[in-house]
Amino acid sequence: MLELRSVTAGYDRAAPVMRGVDLTIAAGASVGLLGPSGCGKSTLARVAALLHRPDAGQVVIDGQPARGWRHRAPREQRTAFGVVFQQPRLSADPRLTLTDLIAEPLRAVGRAPEAAAVVPALAARVGLGKDLIGRRPHEVSDGQLQRACLARALVLRPRWLICDEMTAMLDASTTASLVHVVEEYRAEHGAGLLAVGHDRVLLERWCDGTTHWDDLTGGL
Repeated sequence: MLELRSVTAGYDRAAPVMRGVDLTIAAGASVGLLGPSGCGKSTLARVAALLHRPDAGQVVIDGQPARGWRHRAPREQRTAFGVVFQQPRLSADPRLTLTDLIAEPLRAVGRAPEAAAVVPALAARVGLGKDLIGRRPHEVSDGQLQRACLARALVLRPRWLICDEMTAMLDASTTASLVHVVEEYRAEHGAGLLAVGHDRVLLERWCDGTTHWDDLTGGL
């Protein structure tokens, strides 16, 4: 179970974007978080994925409170999450080929030798052919780059997926393809999902339940 307990967070302690927020995602469940752009959804997603330290409250992962944030989080907690952000070009190193981009998490945890076996199969799973994975971000479309970012999020087989506006910049066909990959992965591995977005129809079709930002935060 992934729990946010009474979380207050933001970028200025005097003006948090959320205060006292509670959110629970059961193992294997999918929760949609709906709200307009700029309301603070991405901050909550980053807190849930241990990428942003809250000002108050706790993140609890399978009964264990988070013991650090970003690179200071223990490896077993840090690698429990796979995250896909809205803008792939802001989350992808432009110097890397797509192969190296997907393999980044493996290198970070000392498992680089596994990349040769793991990356091609995972790239194919997200719809990237051999002709694409040797290219760099500026040589592919936004949709192709987001496919690589999803593969990167899955490469360590995380128990929790955080999709923060993952499909906001994509066409309907690519959106359907990536959602299918996420759901196929979840069915195989029992992963939980937090899907953040502003498309009510998509979230209601995708997730077990959808929560509106205002209901979660009391309109803060």
